[in-house]
Amino acid sequence: MTSHVMDRYRALVAAGELRADPDQQAGAERLDTLQRELEAAPARGSTLWKLLRKAPEPPRGLYMWGGVGRGKSMLMDLFFDTVQIARKKRAHFHEFMLDVHARLAEARKSETGDPIPPVVESLADEARLLCFDEMVVNNMADAAIMSRLFTGLLEKRVTIVTTSNREPDELYKNGLNRQLFLPFIDLIKVKLDVMTLNGPVDYRRDRLGDATLWHCPNGDEATQALSTAFFRLTDYPPSDRAHVPSEDVVVQGGRTLHVPKSLKGVAVFSFKRLCAEARGAPDYLAIARKYHTVIIVGIPVLGPENRNEAARFVTLIDSLYEYKVKLLASADAEPARLYPQGDGAFEFERTVSRLMEMQSDDYLELGHGPK
Repeated sequence: MTSHVMDRYRALVAAGELRADPDQQAGAERLDTLQRELEAAPARGSTLWKLLRKAPEPPRGLYMWGGVGRGKSMLMDLFFDTVQIARKKRAHFHEFMLDVHARLAEARKSETGDPIPPVVESLADEARLLCFDEMVVNNMADAAIMSRLFTGLLEKRVTIVTTSNREPDELYKNGLNRQLFLPFIDLIKVKLDVMTLNGPVDYRRDRLGDATLWHCPNGDEATQALSTAFFRLTDYPPSDRAHVPSEDVVVQGGRTLHVPKSLKGVAVFSFKRLCAEARGAPDYLAIARKYHTVIIVGIPVLGPENRNEAARFVTLIDSLYEYKVKLLASADAEPARLYPQGDGAFEFERTVSRLMEMQSDDYLELGHGPK
């Protein structure tokens, strides 16, 4: 295995897995530099620290933003997998903030003062490199604490690398009490290098190609087509299909939802797991926030006889649509015939409309996240 980000990036271009892309190459070069800086930095409490009589300046972090499918997560994969340091952590930004709020709740129980410093202290003890996928801010609870939280982390010498579909000035745009969030935007601009990745190739859309998104009917042929799409979207070797990783996603309130196949922002579920079990909007929103693409197998024809499953399916599609998640599915009927008649068929028409729109080029070109 090659030892630096640029070595691995050039190997992918040479193998034809990536196309030449100046923005992407610039991002790889910047991450290569950061890797070398992090690996060369002296350990805490080392002799060099003592000679300097103060902690050396930490390597400067990076904020990479750009349209969907431009390779931000791919570069983050290369960087995080390649950098050889202790105390590194990577998380989807939404999951990280859920963890932060849980820590703050615990700190409020045991501390009489400000709960943010002890949370900063614990995070800095766990990682000197924090990497976040898809930074997005869509609630006031996050917005209100982010400036103080990240100021504290940077003061504790934590290096931060994050990706986002939005430039810093667009974060939490039109949000409630946005003035509380503006210091965080200023902090990003001052403390992190801001880079744009908006090259000509949407790799995610490119890998979908002209693939059929809705397969009908259910059966071996549909399952095989969706399996092929999963391996193409994730670059995972089909020969190793028995070892595709799974994951447990944290749902609001601390529950977890098991994801049978989860890789590089793509999740695979059965209809039964999502809609036949007792699920609700928090489960579906957790999925929608975390995954840019969801594959669902085994959708049956719906009607009054499976009203509960149909209602959950409507909520699921609403959540995926809100976050512009790409949907691939197998079903026993096309969307227009999925709920053919009976009580509830009229209300299902909005879901049919959304399922049709979710197969359009305009929808597929949208970035992941709420609009």
